[in-house]
Amino acid sequence: MTTGPARMTTVRRGAAAFAAAAVLCTAMAPAAIAAPSPTPTPAPVIPAGLYGTKDPTYDGVWRQSLAFIAQRTQGVQPAAQAVAWLSGQQCESGAFASYRPDPAKPCDPATMLDTNATAVAVQALAAVKPGSTDRAAQEKLGKAVDAAAGWLKGVQNKDGGWGYNPGSPSDANSTSIVIGALAALGQKPGEVKSAEGRTPYDALLSFAIPCATKDGAGAFAYQPDKNGKLLANADATAAAALAGIGKSIAARSVTPAQAPTCTDLAEPTIERAARNGASYLAGALAGTGHLNTPPMPGATDPTPLPDHGNTADAVVALAASGATKEAEGAFAWLRQNSAAWAKENGPAAYAQLVLAANAMRTDPRAFGSVDLVKELNATGPAPQAVPSATPSASEGAGDSGSFDVWWIIGIGMVVGVGIGFLVSGRKK
Repeated sequence: MTTGPARMTTVRRGAAAFAAAAVLCTAMAPAAIAAPSPTPTPAPVIPAGLYGTKDPTYDGVWRQSLAFIAQRTQGVQPAAQAVAWLSGQQCESGAFASYRPDPAKPCDPATMLDTNATAVAVQALAAVKPGSTDRAAQEKLGKAVDAAAGWLKGVQNKDGGWGYNPGSPSDANSTSIVIGALAALGQKPGEVKSAEGRTPYDALLSFAIPCATKDGAGAFAYQPDKNGKLLANADATAAAALAGIGKSIAARSVTPAQAPTCTDLAEPTIERAARNGASYLAGALAGTGHLNTPPMPGATDPTPLPDHGNTADAVVALAASGATKEAEGAFAWLRQNSAAWAKENGPAAYAQLVLAANAMRTDPRAFGSVDLVKELNATGPAPQAVPSATPSASEGAGDSGSFDVWWIIGIGMVVGVGIGFLVSGRKK
């Protein structure tokens, strides 16, 4: 989901690009001023309650939140310690940064607040809220959710969208993840208006590429380039195609089936633009069954590599739009080829695959030879409750109340089970 704050994969691309740039700069430094041989980088300190073992600087809140959302679709209730870690990352304003190593230190003007982290965190906290039997804890989580949603609305741009950091230009990915969070809270994104009366969908439409365009017909751009041109971006398209139909990342397939087509309307609508985006994704997946990621700057091999995370996102977007048939090939490819990728990238990667399986209404515990739920749970504290079976198509989580249904089921299982749980992952 790209050179901007696209957030649906395990590694935030901004961090990866920064690291790559640092490597290139070091390589180009004159020998006369070359630094001494570096000492080994110490292992990152992972706070208690946080999912994953990698440096959380760029994705701590994201991977924790994505893991919670994925777990809740399967009826898993995270450990109280894990929930406390995530809620403890919130600033007094209601916003979240990507990661705060010292939550006891108040947020100040230098704190890099993150709309993407805030949007996914509010969805995660709302998902685990029904799981608390402690009334005081429930009220605390409720206030945290309200504060985060309020902050997001307060930093909406004039065009109706959101940028990665408050005040930065709107982009398709950030706008989409906020739309999905609002939808998951039961709110109507189309009624959230800026001071100028613009909605998030107005902003999203500004990134849509017409079907009549030769290159990238139906796709969405991340942002206009420096010349104002819209360039197709599969990452942004997967996010916008989902948000355009008012769905969150926990969406499931719908019926009746609806083959995606690309059609330009005299008066564009966000629903039509989302269907056009689904058409673009279906075409991009048709050849290989997966999306690609471009090589990193300075790579000796210019061959694009499969992008597992964005492929999983595309599966969710297609299934949620009714194009389950068009998503089947990509989903089969993920089942055959993603185990090593998920193991390497950790919580958010496992979460993305769980969400893809959830969207396709299949059992993530039988994802090829991998039990995705078990592997995801193992990346953090043992969950409070783990159902012995995957939710059925009629009972499983979607965009709203199913979280409560599965907590009710989970309570009955806790009597005989007694377990524990947690989360991790993301990209820029």
